[in-house]
Amino acid sequence: MASHKLATLYKELQRAFDARPSDLKKCGTLLAQLKVGLIEAGLLIPQGEANLQDLVVARDILEIGVFWSIRAQDIPSFDRYFSQLYTFYTDYRSSLPPSKREFPVRGLNLIRLLTQNRIADFHTTLESLPLPADEINTNPYIRHPVNLERWLMEGSYSKVWNAREEAPAEEYKFFVDSLMGTIRNEIASCEESAYESLPLKDAATLLFFTSQSGLLKFAQQRGWQVDLTAGLITFAKKNDELVEIPKEKLIAANLAYARELEQIV
Repeated sequence: MASHKLATLYKELQRAFDARPSDLKKCGTLLAQLKVGLIEAGLLIPQGEANLQDLVVARDILEIGVFWSIRAQDIPSFDRYFSQLYTFYTDYRSSLPPSKREFPVRGLNLIRLLTQNRIADFHTTLESLPLPADEINTNPYIRHPVNLERWLMEGSYSKVWNAREEAPAEEYKFFVDSLMGTIRNEIASCEESAYESLPLKDAATLLFFTSQSGLLKFAQQRGWQVDLTAGLITFAKKNDELVEIPKEKLIAANLAYARELEQIV
């Protein structure tokens, strides 16, 4: 490796990350130190001819950083680690041995784009993957976000919910949960417009809540009134402004248009 210190820190990071459960606090500290070391060694953003073994280790450190970010629920950090990894996955793809974490990482990035509603970027990224078209549906890490995107476009929210249990890696569930949060708010807005109230059981089913405590917390966030005795949720009324329609002006304008049409004919 580029230095003995980097090699020592890297081994410590592997041990902390592979522990069950992972020592997230220690991983975060080690990753910060390792990134400084990679910058000093010219490996964070490699340029020119670098030692291939050093590049493999640098790639592995950044991949651990991706998974650590999700486990720590640090999404801005996830975005940074993925951006730094992209050089290794593209510019050095032909010279480095394949990484077993590459497609899990790429799949996580695709789901991340879905959570941001960046559908155009999702398809652009999907098309740029180093995979033949016929292998997209056979790679579990890519097939999962592809299915999610299709179900979201179809409005098949129950399939999105069920996809959580079919996630190819534990980290995928974090982003699926984030998607479900967005979906719940969309469904809730429709419920508020369509109903004055709903039974608790029906509201829980529509919003994909498996526990009453989760539904009650969500209802509180939306400002809904909950009557546990009656088992009923009453939706918050929105103070819609009344818009006065100028009837006489509209009638006069329509008559004027009609006269003009008659003259044209």
